[in-house]
Amino acid sequence: MPKNLKQLSESPVRLTGGHRLCPGCGEPIAIRQILMGTDDPVIVANATGCFEVSTTIFPYTAWNIPWIHIAFENAAAAATGIEAMYESLKKQGKLDPEANYKFLAVAGDGGTYDIGFQSLSGAVERQHNFVYVCLNNQAYMNTGVQRSSASPLGAHTTTSPAGSVIPGKTMVQKDLSECMVAHDMPYVAQAIPGRWRDLLGKAEKAFAIEGPAFINCLTPCPLGWMCDPAVTAEISMLAADTCVWPLYEVEYGQYKITYKPKEKKPVEEYLKPQGRFKHLFRGEDGTKIIAQIQEYTDRKWDALLKKAGDA
Repeated sequence: MPKNLKQLSESPVRLTGGHRLCPGCGEPIAIRQILMGTDDPVIVANATGCFEVSTTIFPYTAWNIPWIHIAFENAAAAATGIEAMYESLKKQGKLDPEANYKFLAVAGDGGTYDIGFQSLSGAVERQHNFVYVCLNNQAYMNTGVQRSSASPLGAHTTTSPAGSVIPGKTMVQKDLSECMVAHDMPYVAQAIPGRWRDLLGKAEKAFAIEGPAFINCLTPCPLGWMCDPAVTAEISMLAADTCVWPLYEVEYGQYKITYKPKEKKPVEEYLKPQGRFKHLFRGEDGTKIIAQIQEYTDRKWDALLKKAGDA
């Protein structure tokens, strides 16, 4: 059962204000909530990216817990290396055997879907006891909004620019959450910062479970998504209401949809507030791509309903 607001207000502040992330960035909202998912001490391995560079501008830091900056591609390897050292020190009697540290790896979609996938896959296969959070803003935002394999169909990025040659990204995004389910790991979840109770409950499960856990959290980026910084939570909720980003968890292979919209909204309602999709609302070609996005969304949602036994 997720903590209530009073309990959250009493939680230790592990990520402070004063960082340099953009106004409206979904990443600090998500991580503050996730860190409230355990009362145990937490050690963080943070890959290079927006979150790393903006929370640790020398000589300042926004972190109130042990934190390690690691290279773009190996947050999972670093976090699990720390976890392995911790277990070894306990066996050697150099640490309290009752100590219950948690280990958190944090990376963006570029450092997870692409550059860090090998490291993540290996760490999960070895069954390390850690939590991996992908802050998924669907592009390489820190280096100039280049496409990643998490970038959705039709999205304008600097390396898939919408114009006369191509209409934005021409293929659908990788379904990394399902890739992680295929690793037969104990816990996999999709979440958004706009539904805090859902995200917090998933963080609590991820920290509590034995073995590797993975949370894929959609984190709107006002800069790359070209949207109003004031509507970060609302846009993330539209992703869930349209089923573009369904909220579900898979615990020991069992699927559970954690939020089912009363009325599934058309994908246009999610696409319209974002400038990265504005070209899709001009002319027949854009209309066709929106129809493709809707078809893909419907197909994936129907498949998820069947997996969860809700069809």
